[in-house]
Amino acid sequence: MPYAATLADALEPLLADPARAAVLLDVDGTLAPIVRDPESATVPELTRRLVNQLTKRYGVVGCVSGRRATVARRIVGIGSIPYAGNHGAELLPRGAAEAIVDAEAGRWGARVRAVADSAGAERMRTAGLRREDKGPIVALHWRGADDEARAEALARELAEEATQAGLHVHEGRRVIELRPPVPIGKDAAVRRLLAGTDVDTALYVGDDLTDLDAFAGLRGLVQEGRLRCAVCVGVRSEETPEAVFGAADLVVDGTDGVRALLEALVA
Repeated sequence: MPYAATLADALEPLLADPARAAVLLDVDGTLAPIVRDPESATVPELTRRLVNQLTKRYGVVGCVSGRRATVARRIVGIGSIPYAGNHGAELLPRGAAEAIVDAEAGRWGARVRAVADSAGAERMRTAGLRREDKGPIVALHWRGADDEARAEALARELAEEATQAGLHVHEGRRVIELRPPVPIGKDAAVRRLLAGTDVDTALYVGDDLTDLDAFAGLRGLVQEGRLRCAVCVGVRSEETPEAVFGAADLVVDGTDGVRALLEALVA
């Protein structure tokens, strides 16, 4: 499907047979607007209602997030859909109290936290670097710091230590994640959400580099014959990496554009 596809063209495969279609959605920057304080992020009520309506029509509706799955569920505010958290390292089934954590990733959690601990709480506070512990992953955020350059410098120093310790490092928008050296990505997340379901078409909507893995995951399922069609939608903002636009079948403008897309899906 070409990048220039219209909204109607892009959604036609899903609208043709909604019961056999999946709608998979990133959270931050897609459903929830990006805010200075990530802890205050929330999905607008109108968007939440639209996602609820999707569940009554489509075969699978789920969310994929870099946050912990339980945190993503709190932000979205819907307990009746599954969530893949930590970029696929966690799966929170519908209505479950706790997420299922990938066992191999979980075994590395202590080593990941040890690298983050090496900076010391006082140094982190002084630099304005915010630490987010996510089980097997630690995220280092400098969005909103008084001196973002100083906070970023400390994050990159810790990232270098993590690399030397044999860990993986992944960079997003004003955040660096310290990860276990095991396969973690939204490609695995979309596969886990679709496993055992009776769908042959899937749509994914996202706005960051990690969402490229989800695009690749769905397209891989098409190549394998598991899906008949995959639709990959990028969300445009001032911070969206150019690579997202290049990989998307369709681009919408911000969270308002996502809401319009959801409205078209439930119309």
